[in-house]
Amino acid sequence: MKNITILKTEILSNNWYTLKKITFEGKKPNGETLVQSREAYDRGNGATILLFNKELQTVILTSQFRLPTYINGNEDGYLIECCAGLLDKDNAEDCIKRETEEETGYKVSSVTKIFDAYMSPGSVTEILYFFTAEYSKNMKVGDGGGVEEENENIEVLELPFNTAYNMITTGEIRDGKTIMLLQYAKLHNLLN
Repeated sequence: MKNITILKTEILSNNWYTLKKITFEGKKPNGETLVQSREAYDRGNGATILLFNKELQTVILTSQFRLPTYINGNEDGYLIECCAGLLDKDNAEDCIKRETEEETGYKVSSVTKIFDAYMSPGSVTEILYFFTAEYSKNMKVGDGGGVEEENENIEVLELPFNTAYNMITTGEIRDGKTIMLLQYAKLHNLLN
């Protein structure tokens, strides 16, 4: 479709984030005008990072409870993930540095942006910015675990890279962003 025009926007929910119902029209290739309504969930944009240590051949991941996975059959609701967070008012690089320290306890000063992606474009507006960074033990400045005011309860995991990568196959890692970052690391030999 081309020549998209938004006809109407209704806010269906504005509790945690914003759910909108949008009615729009566009021209089909044959010239016919098509009117459709879709719902879009706006939670802002986010950033994620894979922390890796070449010398030790390890990665830092997190584990936390994710209600949507629990209600969709994830038995205990916990996911093993790369550190991530919403940008809020920060740029992506500042956000991921802040989130890394809050969630993992590591303070990174240098991060590399590798790409960005829409993670669920059929219903969610979010763009996720993907980063990598090397870490070392001397970068550990705290315990991590998240921010208490945000009710975060995050476990920090340091795993051998090959173990983490194989957890994709075993189903122990089912988070899309984490799978993408681990595969990126493997394809680009980040730990070799």
